Amino acid sequence: MALGMAVATAALSVSLDVGDRLAREFRSLGANLLVTPQADSVPLEIGGVDYRPVNAGAYLSESDLGKLKTIFWRNNIIGFTPALDVPVDAWTTSSATRSTPTISAHTTLIGTWFDHSLSVPDGGTYVTGINRTNPWWQVDGRWFKESADECVVGKAFAEHSGAKIGDTLHVISPQVNLALLVTGILSGGGSEDSAIVAPIAIAQRIASKPGEYRRLYVSALTKPEDEFGRRDPSTLNPVEYDRWYCSPYASSIALQIRQVLSGSDVRVIRRVAEGEGNILTRVRTLLWLVTFAALLAASLAVGASSAASVIERRTEIGLMKALGAGSGIVGFLLVAEQFLLALVGGGLGYALGILLARVVGMKVFGAAPAPSPLVLVVIVALAAVVTLLGSAIPLRRASRYEPAPILRGE
Repeated sequence: MALGMAVATAALSVSLDVGDRLAREFRSLGANLLVTPQADSVPLEIGGVDYRPVNAGAYLSESDLGKLKTIFWRNNIIGFTPALDVPVDAWTTSSATRSTPTISAHTTLIGTWFDHSLSVPDGGTYVTGINRTNPWWQVDGRWFKESADECVVGKAFAEHSGAKIGDTLHVISPQVNLALLVTGILSGGGSEDSAIVAPIAIAQRIASKPGEYRRLYVSALTKPEDEFGRRDPSTLNPVEYDRWYCSPYASSIALQIRQVLSGSDVRVIRRVAEGEGNILTRVRTLLWLVTFAALLAASLAVGASSAASVIERRTEIGLMKALGAGSGIVGFLLVAEQFLLALVGGGLGYALGILLARVVGMKVFGAAPAPSPLVLVVIVALAAVVTLLGSAIPLRRASRYEPAPILRGE
């Protein structure tokens, strides 16, 4: 009983803790929600680069972003970053020669946040940036300062243009000409490797769109969408809608974002969200199967032990019945003994299971789950149920014993 409850305790403790830990680990995959203007034109993207003119399409206001920390699931939003892409020509003195002093490379300048401090409506501040939504982006050197004319360049652009850390990058557009200090070389594995990444204020200056952006990436801790979570909220009754709204599904968080950012369209990045959900569901299923196997083994062991105990005590049971004890009293005494076994075995199993959960948590997830009083209550209750089910047949047989044949030695 103690060993079975120990395995069940470890599996349940890890299962309760694994959701949040895996969700945070999955955030290294990047943002799982994309916000764009609802009235935007059809995007023209090739290789992840938006080739629309900067004056085409709609924009959203940067001043509304603090409202994201006012929604119901605000604590589940761990980062968000606006982005504004503008086409530019750029060159550095490293690429200049005597015959061609200003060879320009046509590319995209991505304006965004890095380590940005944002005021929220409750009077506090929230720090976010591209490091929260794109944590796999690595910079050789350092990131730009948002208050300075600085930038980082993609490694492919750096190889093509000859840009190096410390160079002055001349950015040319029909609106403005800028000189940006290159502070780092970016490696992201996507279209950003061929682009320039700079503070969003610089992109807004080039596009003549102060305080506006075109895309917003949101990284949120979500619950894997089940059949209920995939239902159309317009088809739900009020009780079901409240349940759906108060569950951290990606779709419900997207609806709440849409409600606070007027004129926005929020889409779930399905490839990221569904991958997270599938992995989390499989891990939890495995843990539940392990728990079921441990409980089944404990039930069989209790049944075998209880049957042996009843056979050994046939004489005592027969004598009790001969002295006037009914089947109910005999059954009550045997059940009380089994429940005492469940209480002791469950408590000991919980203590052993917490130690096992710490080992599993540290080895697999790098952090041990905290002991939970809820798990203790569940384990003791499971121990009682397992004991009762395992000993049901032997106890029923004991209650049907006739005293006369037993006392005659038959």
